[in-house]
Amino acid sequence: MILISPSILSSDFANLEREVRAVAEAGAELVHVDVMDGHFVPNLTIGIPVVEALKKACPVPLDVHLMISEPGRYAERFVRAGSDLLTFHLESEGDAGQIIRTIHAAGAKAGVALKPGTPAQAAFPYLLEADMILVMTVEPGFGGQKFMEDMCPKIRAIRRECEKLGRAVDIQVDGGIAPGSAAKVAAAGANVLVAGSSVFGKPPYHQAVEAIRRDAQRGLLEAQRSK
Repeated sequence: MILISPSILSSDFANLEREVRAVAEAGAELVHVDVMDGHFVPNLTIGIPVVEALKKACPVPLDVHLMISEPGRYAERFVRAGSDLLTFHLESEGDAGQIIRTIHAAGAKAGVALKPGTPAQAAFPYLLEADMILVMTVEPGFGGQKFMEDMCPKIRAIRRECEKLGRAVDIQVDGGIAPGSAAKVAAAGANVLVAGSSVFGKPPYHQAVEAIRRDAQRGLLEAQRSK
């Protein structure tokens, strides 16, 4: 099943409650929240108080992506604030296995993210524990970047390894996702698509969400037929 998770990084920050309600009503299954610390990535965004406020306003689960240097230090607090799915980067500091367990113990699903330069194999040790693997299809830090098609083999490798293990792990992609790229990542094995400017910059939102979903489903069907 294809899930769409619009990234509020591209939304109207002066009207976040209206924006998250609008994309939920448009059919999005999740809302993606990018948390950046200005150190792990060269940008600053939002933190725990905003997640707390969004949780009260958002009618769908919050998909929170930590792009911070010390995710283990803040993981439990982000879950308490309202993160339903909390994703952190393997390239950050700390014991990834322990961070996954901390997130689970706090009551949320745990995701592991890979920057473009990190190989698929880096995620393999965590496929039995993680609920989701996030493959970045741009360099993390800023929205509106061009989709990196050469990340598709990484998606395929992770999906194949999940199948070997008999694990139905979600594979999320984030970066440059729009009609066109959505079909490519879905054909490679991704099923959770983060889209920022291609949703919030393309009103009406229900048409933007459905255009991405249809394209992803097309790619998925074509991949299934070619097997």
